[in-house]
Amino acid sequence: MTDILVVDDDENMRAALCEALARGGFSAEPAADAETGLRKVETGEYRLVVADIRMPKMTGLELLARVKQAKPSTAVVLITAYGTVDTAVEAMRTGADDYLLKPFNAETLTKTVRKCLDGGQPPEPAKPVQRPVAPRKPAVKDRRIVTQNKKMMELLDIAERTADSKASVLIQGESGTGKELLARFIHQKSGRANGPFVAINCAAIPETLLESELFGYEKGAFTGAMARKTGRFELADGGTILLDEVTEMDFNLQAKLLRVLQEREIDRVGGSAPVPVDVRVVATTNRKMEEAIKGGKFREDLYFRLNVIPLVIPSLRERTEDIELLAEHFLKKFSADSGRPVTGIAPETMAALKKCRWNGNIRELENVMERAVLLCRGNTLRPEDLFLAPSAEGEQKPAEAGAIPAGVTVEEMEKKLILGTLEKAGHNRTRAAELLGISIRTLRNKLNAYKLEPEGI
Repeated sequence: MTDILVVDDDENMRAALCEALARGGFSAEPAADAETGLRKVETGEYRLVVADIRMPKMTGLELLARVKQAKPSTAVVLITAYGTVDTAVEAMRTGADDYLLKPFNAETLTKTVRKCLDGGQPPEPAKPVQRPVAPRKPAVKDRRIVTQNKKMMELLDIAERTADSKASVLIQGESGTGKELLARFIHQKSGRANGPFVAINCAAIPETLLESELFGYEKGAFTGAMARKTGRFELADGGTILLDEVTEMDFNLQAKLLRVLQEREIDRVGGSAPVPVDVRVVATTNRKMEEAIKGGKFREDLYFRLNVIPLVIPSLRERTEDIELLAEHFLKKFSADSGRPVTGIAPETMAALKKCRWNGNIRELENVMERAVLLCRGNTLRPEDLFLAPSAEGEQKPAEAGAIPAGVTVEEMEKKLILGTLEKAGHNRTRAAELLGISIRTLRNKLNAYKLEPEGI
């Protein structure tokens, strides 16, 4: 098996990438364009594909979708000299394992490739620690729904009993309550479980691009349409499509979605004939639908078409008996993920968790527990590990660690935040970047810009 397939229409770049990868200890094979690369992937065995985004006929993003469809286990790294935030978000959302912006050096390339192939970078010199740390286990995506709340149990029962239906589902609930988790639960309990589950965030894609993302387009449909693009509905054929934040969809596009739900067929942009699709539609929103309809933001007929099976997830404030269950679940998860020997939660810590209002719901609780596990100095979580502060109403609310006094510059604040987070993350850059909510590339740039090289990094 060849390690890597390099796909780039620039001959010099292609040769340079192959040479850099060879020096890094990988076997690499070139392909002059996306079509050739796709044929090689379909007929050969590659662990990873490195592809330029800007290529004629078929773009790197289109190649990414085709590769993931043909060989889901093959990793893909996209590179481009035209990097933007939108492009990076699109690449990662479509399934790219990583994204590199030209110019980059050989070391960055090989580190990125190694991370994708081996699940991590080679160990860097680490600051000596005072206590033994258990071996880090690879993180496993846990999509179980953890609950003992009566309303949630009834909701799951309805979801499971209606899972095999083709009827559309509308899941409503506040941000962080687990709407996508419930959508995946429905998919897994249905006869479509072996089919694809395709999710698209309607709020994350510009209005001008959402139609082609949903329905695809034909070659030549507009300037830049070098090849046919398969839309998300076609990719979900035989499975389930999740329309996340559906209320953010443009009003005119809602009419086209309504037709898809009625006719079970889609029209590609620039297409001459409808394409039949067999797709179960699950939509989610954190808005109040009645207000969106009254405000002229959402079509009432589409609402009725989507709301065949209505599911409303209660907030964490309405299921307080789940706080202890979820906290213990996240404790086990993050202790295992980080290799930290944290095994328990002190009673006063649990009491503080139960007093918190949790406006961010389960996602907020999850973030607090992850941070607490990383900051815990012993085997048991103490209240000070949570960074919870009392609100005016006497409830608890998450507080930011490392408060900075007034009069400090933004640059000094950022330096302190980065250094403090690195310290708390055991000088693991990847974990620190996750806690800061930035990419590892951004963290490296900040370290270089501020000339921050703490001991152990």
